[in-house]
Amino acid sequence: MNTTTQTLSVLVENKPGVLARISGLFARRGFNIDSLAVGETEDPAVSRMTIVVSVDNKPLEHVTKQLHKLINVLRIAELPHDASVERELALIKVGAGAGRRAEVLEMVEIFRAKVIDVDPESIVVEATGTPEKVEALLQLLNPFGIIEMARTGRVALGRGARGLRAGVLRPVPVFEAS
Repeated sequence: MNTTTQTLSVLVENKPGVLARISGLFARRGFNIDSLAVGETEDPAVSRMTIVVSVDNKPLEHVTKQLHKLINVLRIAELPHDASVERELALIKVGAGAGRRAEVLEMVEIFRAKVIDVDPESIVVEATGTPEKVEALLQLLNPFGIIEMARTGRVALGRGARGLRAGVLRPVPVFEAS
């Protein structure tokens, strides 16, 4: 069964609890989050969440409408695969003793990845690229024995000059008890 995914870029206020509320909304609606990357934007008061979600015949529209209602959500954009730039980072520890090290290094070079640590029995590789590129490298390294791996998940931006920006954040009024 092929899984269909959709990538959302969500600008949120950079405040505690926002991530939990948003991921909980997806869970309550029965969506699986395949990838979630969060980080500060050019404005330290705003974070960008890149959410890749399995949609499999479920309308994502209901979730995006609910997201818009959350007070800390500033902007949401669906990023079509052909109209966005996506990247992922993976750190991969591969079993590579002296006899097989040259083969691993050759594959690393072909994929323009970097060797960032070496010991007598393993190599740690840093790979950056599209999710498909990272997955292809993993398939080729798998026969050597992947000891350990960490992936960031996707980060994505829409193509072109227009950007998803939060605009001016308005301060929330503080009411004091009388």
